[in-house]
Amino acid sequence: MNKILYFILHPFLSFNLWSDEHREDEGIDVFYALFLCVVAGIWLVVQRERRSKNSPIPFHFSTPKEADPNWSSVKIEGPTLESHLEDGNIRPMMLPDRRYITCFDPSNGLHISTILADNEAEIAAKIQKALTAQKEWMYTDFVQRRRVIRSLKKWMVENQNLCARVACRDTGKTLIDAALGEILVTCCKMEWLIDHGEEALRPESRKSNFIQFYKKSEVHYDPLGVVAAIVSWNYPLHNAWSPILASIFAGNGVVLKCSENVIWSTSWFVNIIKNSLEACGHNPELVQLICCWPEQAAALTKSPYIKHITFIGSETVGRQIAIDATEHLTPVTLELGGKDPAVILPNTDLKQWISTWMRGIFQNSGQNCIGIEKLIVHVDQYDDLYDMLKERIEKLRCGSVTLPSDQGYLSPVDVGAMISDNRFDALEALIKQAEEDGAKIVNGERYHHVYHDQGTYFLPTLVGLTKNSAAIAQQELFAPIALVMGYETVEEAVDLANGTRYGLGASVFGPDQKQCLEVAEALDCGMVAVNDFAVFYVNLPFGGTKASGYGRFGGPEGLRSLTNPKVIVYDWWPGLIQTSIPKVLDYPIRSLGTSFEFTSGLIRFFYADTWRARIQGLITLIQAQRK
Repeated sequence: MNKILYFILHPFLSFNLWSDEHREDEGIDVFYALFLCVVAGIWLVVQRERRSKNSPIPFHFSTPKEADPNWSSVKIEGPTLESHLEDGNIRPMMLPDRRYITCFDPSNGLHISTILADNEAEIAAKIQKALTAQKEWMYTDFVQRRRVIRSLKKWMVENQNLCARVACRDTGKTLIDAALGEILVTCCKMEWLIDHGEEALRPESRKSNFIQFYKKSEVHYDPLGVVAAIVSWNYPLHNAWSPILASIFAGNGVVLKCSENVIWSTSWFVNIIKNSLEACGHNPELVQLICCWPEQAAALTKSPYIKHITFIGSETVGRQIAIDATEHLTPVTLELGGKDPAVILPNTDLKQWISTWMRGIFQNSGQNCIGIEKLIVHVDQYDDLYDMLKERIEKLRCGSVTLPSDQGYLSPVDVGAMISDNRFDALEALIKQAEEDGAKIVNGERYHHVYHDQGTYFLPTLVGLTKNSAAIAQQELFAPIALVMGYETVEEAVDLANGTRYGLGASVFGPDQKQCLEVAEALDCGMVAVNDFAVFYVNLPFGGTKASGYGRFGGPEGLRSLTNPKVIVYDWWPGLIQTSIPKVLDYPIRSLGTSFEFTSGLIRFFYADTWRARIQGLITLIQAQRK
């Protein structure tokens, strides 16, 4: 013990810190200096080992020439997903009895590619590839899984301009919309997985009751196997990466079905994940991408090898997927869109929040499942809000960011193209009907761009509504259209917000946060942001209620939905106490009366309201045991 104390106190003794007398030859002992060097060396080795396991790994990738703003191609007249059937310039050497998909830039009609759609046999083969790779991947630890995601996050930050341009080329969105909705959100989710994903999936202890005081209970979150994600076209990068990364982090293989509208960009984005997996020493076949026409989709949704389905898209398709999933009782998470309201409480500073509302409405040309579709404002501020929105909306510029201007640079664009024009007739009809019912309208029609005549643009629109029963107030628009409605009491505002068949997200704005929270609690939806917009999307359970679907993705709940929660119960002190069957309850039962008396006493002892009753129960079971 004296040697240990001397070793600990050696530096202080060497300096003679407690003595007033100091000798000139006193200082740090050579042995102790060498010891400190050894400790520092060990620390450096440990840090180097940690870096070797955790540091991002660079990987090779191809840069698509189509993402270059100066790239040009055949312009398709009235482009559709099957334009190759009518235009010989973009028709490939087609295989018999196979269908293809025409990829084009919706902002200008330029042909990007014509791609062979998957058939049932190819879908089944890809599921099997993911299944084979998952059998090895499921044994990886969280350090290995984090490294894959960390490598992807580093790559995305360094190549964000390229990612944005790829997304813009395939969807017609603006660079700002791509940066915010594709890259920023995806980086946030990757960071959350890296920092908190293991905590959500680590085995956790659960509390038990008195009767099982000698037992320890745990919940383990085991991989399911191969899961599927069927995602929409509005965010091709994020909608692909988000479910893929969550699935593989949970130990699963994943088959992603993307929309036919964005197969070109999604293929490139998914290949980036495959490249990262391969660079980190894992089988890239863990992640599979399919793109097929609806007639072949059942090969995925009815597959016995798919153990979970996440769907993001329309209600009509979501209902069919839920029906298909009953074939093998496959669990499904459905996110089916919404009619998200923003409730603006009395005396709210409109100037403070007008920019937030504009972004919430027109982000991604309104093609946003949690975009603000209705602004519900007090009648005293209705005219002011309408005028403020009108002034801004009339200044918004539609256009493409994928082609340079005559001056050689990209022109400023506020609102990009919509994915297609197949809903324009319906949107114009809804707006016309609202106008006939007394609504005030700004714009409200498709836009024929002077330079991009084949682009699919809809003018940013403002609709001042007079009644909530109007069709435009009840249907999801998924378009750059702002609806403004007035109310007289806060209770009426809540009724207007809840007065649709949807219940995805919502926002509440007001000067009194306590009142905002009261309104938020009264809203019938899955998520609410107070004095903000869509901030619940990044690392929290995302999903809705009513016609907006069920289940959650994102956050701990989303990760756990991709696992099998397996309960394990074992003894705290197996050498001291374990479960045994008393003779009075052992088969064959010797006396029904005695056995029931024993059981009755046992129940009374553990669960009676008073200690007197419990003691009586204990006496009863002891007496029955002795009989």
